[in-house]
Amino acid sequence: MRSFRDTWEHYIHGLQDRICAALEAEDGKAKFRQDEWTRPEGGGGKTRVITHGNVIEKGGVNTSVVFGKVTDAMRTQLKIEGDSWYACGLSIVIHPLNPFVPTIHCNYRMFELYDEKGEIKDRWFGGGTDLTPYYLFEEDARAFHLVYKKTCDAFGTDLYPEWKKQCDDYFVNWHRGMERRGIGGIFYDYIRPDANRNIDFWFGLASACGHAFMDAYIPIVNKRKSTPYTLQHKH
Repeated sequence: MRSFRDTWEHYIHGLQDRICAALEAEDGKAKFRQDEWTRPEGGGGKTRVITHGNVIEKGGVNTSVVFGKVTDAMRTQLKIEGDSWYACGLSIVIHPLNPFVPTIHCNYRMFELYDEKGEIKDRWFGGGTDLTPYYLFEEDARAFHLVYKKTCDAFGTDLYPEWKKQCDDYFVNWHRGMERRGIGGIFYDYIRPDANRNIDFWFGLASACGHAFMDAYIPIVNKRKSTPYTLQHKH
């Protein structure tokens, strides 16, 4: 159990480093500043924020590794039964300076639940990435989705259509007549390993999808970051 947790944490922190380096290189000016925090109940994280760049107005690439006892509130709200829990994940939001560069959201995470003896009772994975353009370029939308389709198809051609639909249906502005948030992407949650697709399968897929963030987003940033714009465009 500990061995896989170490593997997952190593992956999450390594992905944070690689994505931050790629975004800094594309921005060419701003650097991420890191704030390490601890949680009294158990665990902590690394919050990295980038601001006032040539390309990125503000962004965060954050990791957390947290754990603790299952509370009554968790039992009620999350519908879980167990003695203790563990969660580790990466969360990203990037807001560009140029309105022709889209905002992007990304999250990959794992949750584990244990009994009174510390034996694992349950484990699930979740994650996804979605793109929110302010000005829609169809070629960018196609390129973004194609990266994730190819990434998912390498693990199963059933995954991308299902996760694309889940992303579309999850990020909905109900108060705006079921308007979708941006052009979508992929989204999955509560994925549990089984005999057909074991823990190594889901780790490999999460690793591939996490790396795909750079293949899907950085080329669009590079293409649009020098597009002239006015204050009216930004408004």
